[in-house]
Amino acid sequence: MRPKQWTKNALLFAGLLFTLDLHHTGAQYERVFLGFAIFCLLSSVVYLVNDIADQESDRQHPKKRRRPIASGELPVPVAITAAAIILVGALAGAFATDRGFFVCALVYFLLTLLYSFRLKHVVILDVLVLAAGFVLRAMAGAVVINVAISHWLILCTLMLALFLGLSKRRAELLATQQAGVVGTRRILGEYSAAMLDQMIVIVTSACLMSYCLYTVQSETASRHHLLMLTIPSVIYGIFRYLYLMHRHMLGESPDAILLEDKPTMINIAIWGITTGLIITHAVDRAVTLFSN
Repeated sequence: MRPKQWTKNALLFAGLLFTLDLHHTGAQYERVFLGFAIFCLLSSVVYLVNDIADQESDRQHPKKRRRPIASGELPVPVAITAAAIILVGALAGAFATDRGFFVCALVYFLLTLLYSFRLKHVVILDVLVLAAGFVLRAMAGAVVINVAISHWLILCTLMLALFLGLSKRRAELLATQQAGVVGTRRILGEYSAAMLDQMIVIVTSACLMSYCLYTVQSETASRHHLLMLTIPSVIYGIFRYLYLMHRHMLGESPDAILLEDKPTMINIAIWGITTGLIITHAVDRAVTLFSN
């Protein structure tokens, strides 16, 4: 079920974070945490299904061959049964939580399922579908607490997801080349490191520019002028990721960077706390108090 990769579902909290000034109720906080848990379960089902479908190719991969299904540690019938039970429970929970949230959850599951069996073998489209999964997470987080889905939320999430997806493809490609194995993933043969580097440069620029424009031109920025103070954290986070990808070959596991790289963890904490303080006007009050 890959609990370490549940960090991706933290995007469900984005809508809550950037609307803290709306003074959400306790019920809304409960709903977003419930939504996070439901998406963790849905993503786990996808991981189980994906590992069942890819067990033969995973056995040829230097790292993926250690996965429970590929290694034979987890029997396939047990994995299928667990996936079915978890799926029914997650979708039932999503439906009971909110009808709009249920639609987002269902579309997310069907899209990732389609990705596992078909779309991950289509060049470029494979990365776009992965990015769409992140966008659906962010949208679901807004829907579950009944706040408007900002086009800035979609744009920034899409650019960040493309950055992570392309970085992951690059790391996978280099890992298989260095290990001297072929055929672990057919789609990797359609890419080259040079081509992916060009794509990453384009997406990195778009990602940073999207966030910078959000902090100065969005409706939220019009209410919170100090949002620009969070830009350095975003720049550092992107550059730190690129550094770890190129110098330490960690791009293949974004969850490892988020959970194990201390500078990245500290930077995310600083960004989150700073953003929360700005959105709730705590920084404005502190500046006013200091000036007085």
